[in-house]
Amino acid sequence: MTKVMENGIATLQMKVTNKFNSMFGSPPEAIVRAPGRVNIIGEYTDFNNGFVLPMAIDRYIVIALKKRTDHKVRVVSIDFDQETTIPLETLPKGDHSWVEYISGCLWALKEHRFEPKGFECVMAGNIPIGAGLSSSAALETAILKAATWCSGVELDKVQMAKIGRYVENEWVGVACGIMDQMISSAGKSGHALLIDCADLSLQDCPLPDNSSIIVLDTNTRRGLVDSAYNERREQCFKAAEVMSVDYLRDADLTLLERKSNNMDRMVYKRAKHVITEIQRVKEAASCMDSNEFERLGKLMYESHVSLRDDFEVSSEALNCIVENAMSSLGCYGARMTGAGFGGCAVALVKKGQEEDFMNQVMTAFKSQTGIDPVLYNCRASDGVTIKTDFKKG
Repeated sequence: MTKVMENGIATLQMKVTNKFNSMFGSPPEAIVRAPGRVNIIGEYTDFNNGFVLPMAIDRYIVIALKKRTDHKVRVVSIDFDQETTIPLETLPKGDHSWVEYISGCLWALKEHRFEPKGFECVMAGNIPIGAGLSSSAALETAILKAATWCSGVELDKVQMAKIGRYVENEWVGVACGIMDQMISSAGKSGHALLIDCADLSLQDCPLPDNSSIIVLDTNTRRGLVDSAYNERREQCFKAAEVMSVDYLRDADLTLLERKSNNMDRMVYKRAKHVITEIQRVKEAASCMDSNEFERLGKLMYESHVSLRDDFEVSSEALNCIVENAMSSLGCYGARMTGAGFGGCAVALVKKGQEEDFMNQVMTAFKSQTGIDPVLYNCRASDGVTIKTDFKKG
């Protein structure tokens, strides 16, 4: 039997609401929910000023909250079975725990000249941690939404994403791009989001009719990602330097080939992936607009091959599950998604054939690796929302 992760948003909301009542003796004033994401295509293009095409998924961090009259933020985490109280005057900084992300969000708001007020909250989620579906970005977006609402502050979607990235870069110390925070903030139901990482312009891209997005979690987790990420980032900037451009977004294959003798073979391969991936993302967005699902699927698989062979960030488990997906019923295309070295792949599958597809992939992958994958039949979700009338349904 295929193991499928259910949505469960109603269950999450009930869980945090009931826990809030029991912990604080009164109902919450608001419910925040922020989605995770899957990147349909466009890997390692963000820091090269290129394009990405993620989709917010119907897996969430959900927070029940209420304003306080003092300068403290009290947080109860159901998933970690822990609670903490954070004084706004002296924000603690420690390890990369869930508390660190909350402290970082409050600190970042102060750094951007906002004054967060005290609140108490209970949170829970159903985004798997470490799978490459951006649970940390969802947490950041949810906390920023909760804190600004309690403080009477309005942030637009781009502002929120920028502050979320600032948390990662300056407080947590992760040199990520803005994709994860942007899609968690600005996602739209039924659509992916084309993000231009140069000017942060956004374009809604409708998902193809008669198709579904399936996330395939290999149940293997990433190793050595930080060092590999930094190495490939350096290689990309080295290639740009050799070609006398600021970013690989400004290069093309003709220029790359002309300068190939002046760069290391590995640097050449990294640049080749990025340059071709940026073109694939733009074509994929066009395919969505014209409902060309078969071409979109081919672009996804071409992206995987490029990530596997030129950027070298895939893994045996990811390659195995992608190839099994490609040979299974109803699959238009599949690719690894996220940083790689473990985690998840994503597949575009004909609507109505999702169950047969998932069962075939699970059976083949388990037979070849001995690992049970987890599969998510995902719907495109809206970005972060806050509800104050949740008692009415």
